[in-house]
Parts: sequence; structure tokens; C-alpha cells
Amino acid sequence: MDSVEVPQYFTCPISLQIMTDPVTTITGMTYDRESIERWLLVDDHPMCPVTKQPLPRDSDLTPNHTLRRLIQAWCVVNASRGVERIPTPRAPVDGPGIRKLVHGLSAPRLQLDSLNLIAALARENESNRRCMLQYGVAGAMVDVINTCTERKQMDRIDVALGVLDSLRASPDDLKPIVDGDRRIIDSMTWILHHGAGDDRDVRSTAIVVLKSVIEAADSRVLEQLTPDFFQAVLSLVRDRISQRGTKAALQVLLHAAAWGRNRIKIVEAGGVKEIVELELTAPDKRTTEINLGLLNQLCTTADGRAELVGHAASIATVSKRILRVSSLADDQGVRILWSLCRYSATTEVLQEMMSLGAVSKLCLVLQANCPDSVKEKARLVLRLHSGVWKDSPCLHSYLLSRYT
Repeated sequence: MDSVEVPQYFTCPISLQIMTDPVTTITGMTYDRESIERWLLVDDHPMCPVTKQPLPRDSDLTPNHTLRRLIQAWCVVNASRGVERIPTPRAPVDGPGIRKLVHGLSAPRLQLDSLNLIAALARENESNRRCMLQYGVAGAMVDVINTCTERKQMDRIDVALGVLDSLRASPDDLKPIVDGDRRIIDSMTWILHHGAGDDRDVRSTAIVVLKSVIEAADSRVLEQLTPDFFQAVLSLVRDRISQRGTKAALQVLLHAAAWGRNRIKIVEAGGVKEIVELELTAPDKRTTEINLGLLNQLCTTADGRAELVGHAASIATVSKRILRVSSLADDQGVRILWSLCRYSATTEVLQEMMSLGAVSKLCLVLQANCPDSVKEKARLVLRLHSGVWKDSPCLHSYLLSRYT
């Protein structure tokens, strides 16, 4: 296939791959259906990629049957050279078809077949996914997950989770489904605990879905999250099943930590240790920002601060990230040091901050191009304990005297 020259008009201008389902927009340009639907509906670009003319999200996409047949004929001619024939695309699903499939979920002997067909259709294109969201497939999947969790039917849970993941259901889509109802959270907690071994992918998909569920849940549900829930979520952080799953788990914790009781539960479940240990692996920028945001939230509790100063690498790790990642990380890192200096400033903590370079880093923050709010917080920390630090041989005295 690599040695075959593909006619330029057979390739999609977006993906640069052979089109399997060419459609023509109102601007007269032809694209592969999956690519242009993603461009319009997922990436939310309101213009034609080629002509730059306005192209609303609800623009009609006309199937280009002639071009598709030409592509199929070309594939047949070049089959001996490794070119595979593209299949004839199925027509997008409609409301009555979706209702029929959802109805089949209620019959035990039809449920698995209906689930698999729904999953296949959800993977096909964005039009199918939009139609499924409109006609209640997300709610049907939540019901399947709740029911199958009670029956320990992991094979069906796996498919239902895959559908929700494919649908990319937003918190707004899920809010009417999960509002005030904690059953799905209990079900997901069980899945995170028991989807181990060969079902690692199930746990990874489950935490991604759970992120949207938690963001859709109301305050009454979030205030009742159990210690078992946080242990299950933190197991994803500890096990490092996938980068996507780890990041989703951290985002679940960060959202839940907006409620004070949850911060205590996260600390009691070992959250501080797991987050610091993860940060020691030098993760990507966004993960570091979430990690520091979480540690900042947990440091608003006495137990959280005690756990942080009790970890041998915590202060060094936080200090190292300041001025090396992003302005958001700078803000969170300085806030963490502020919490420690204001509420947990033992002699050992202050000496550790000095010897590990945290105090020098705060001085550098005042010289760097940081927001005024971050500089002011750093200045407050330096002033708070300048009497302890000013005579230390680890810090040039003029630095401290200049900024305090």
C-alpha cells in the first residue's frame, strides 16, 4: 500500500487518509464524514477547513455516492498491490432505530446483542453518537451498569462503559440522569475495586466515565461520597493503569475536594502520599498542575499538612516544580508552602525548607515574571519566618533582606 500513489481527490483534506464515507458540505468541499463531523461537532470549528467559509454545526452533509463508488473501484483495481476495499457505509441511525435497540436492553436474551450493536454504531461516526444522546442511550447505559453491577455481569458492564466513553457524554448530558441519585457512583466504586487483573481496561474506562458523572452530580451526592469511593479512585493513581485513567482519577479527586469533608477522606485514604509519589515520576504539565492543586486543597486540613511534611520528598518536590511548569503550578506551589509556613511551621519544617532550596525559590519568584498575587503570597511567606532564615548559611542574606 505504501508504494501505491493515491489520487489526491480520494483523500480527506482533514485526515489526509482515503475517504470511506465522503460527504459534501454546503461550501462544495468534500470530506470524510467522521473527520468533518468531528471538526464541526467535537472540535467546534464553525467554518469550512478549506474555504474558511462559515459552516454551522447543523450543516447538511450530502453523501457523495459517485466519489465513494470511484474510490471503491480504485481499491478493487489495486487490490493485488495491498489496497483494501472500503466497505459501503451504513446509513446513520435514526430515532426509531435507537428506540428499538434501547427496548431490546430490557429483554435478558437480547441485552448483550443489543449492547454490542449499540457499541458498534457508537464507534462509527459522530452523527450516530449525537442521535444516541438525543434518544436516551446514555441513561440506558447507566441503567445497564447499575443492574449488571448487582448481578456481577462484568462482560456487559464493559460494553456499556465503552458506549458511554464513545458517546463522550458531557456533564450536562448526564446531569438529568444522575442528579440526586448515587447508585451509579456506588456501581462505579464497585467496578474500580473489582475490575482488576484482565479487566484493567474496564477500570481505566470506568474512571473516565466517572469523571463526567462526578461533574454532573449535585452537592448532596458529593457530600456523601464514602471513604471506600476515595480508596477506589486512589487505586487508579497508585496502579498507573494508563495516563488517561490516572489523569481522570486526579480530576475526580480535585472536583470532590471542593467539599471540606472530602478532603479529610482523601487524606485518610492515603491521598497525599499517592499524589507525591506520582509527582516524583515527573508527569506531564497538566498532571503536575492537578497534583499541586490537589495538594493545595489537602493542605487546608491539619491532617493533610501533617501527611505532606511527613513525606521525605514532598517539600523538595513542590519547590522544584515552582518556576518550571506553568503560572498555575507556581500559584499552587507557593500556596502549599504558605499553608505549611503558617500552620505547620515547626523548626524541622523551616530548616527543611531552607536546606532544600524552597526559601531561595520563593526569593526567585519575586524576581520572575509571575502574577502579582503569586509574588505577594511568596513575600508573605518570606516575611513570616525571616527571623529564622536570615542567619542561615544556606541563603545569601542579601536575598532575604531585599524581599522582606
